[in-house]
Amino acid sequence: MGGRGPAACTGDQLTDPGELRNWLASRDLLAPSAALTAADLRRALAIREGLRVALQAHAGHPVDPAGLEPLHAALDRAPLHLRFDGAGGRRLVPAADDPLGGLTAVLAAATESDGWDRLKVCARESCRWAYYDSSRNRSGRWCSMAGCGNLVKMRRAYAARRRAGRPG
Repeated sequence: MGGRGPAACTGDQLTDPGELRNWLASRDLLAPSAALTAADLRRALAIREGLRVALQAHAGHPVDPAGLEPLHAALDRAPLHLRFDGAGGRRLVPAADDPLGGLTAVLAAATESDGWDRLKVCARESCRWAYYDSSRNRSGRWCSMAGCGNLVKMRRAYAARRRAGRPG
């Protein structure tokens, strides 16, 4: 949820229930006329932040199990139904009365996909945006090489020059 890359790292786009509704509606996860509450926003943010904690493992970072509890609590209240189609396919769909059901259905689909292990969290401490690692060898570390990756590498090079006694 939110943007991607350097511009996205500048701040949270989900600051009120209306912004959350707009974000979900723009992705066909909720009707544009739906009314969301502050509790819905808190639940969506708990899902987002919990997912961010879970994805740290894909980037080789340790995961504190306690950090997953708010995610589990938010998902426990998200009723999903299993549906089958005539071709033998299956998918999870949200219950009609759950305003954030679309978000949890997308999350459920992501966890079942082959790309789940490619979802990671940016290694830049002040960013931590989730991203899809499209590198061939799955070694991506930053949400954007042009933004966060470049900044981290420049800071490391500057620090190395200072340690070596060379001008920056």
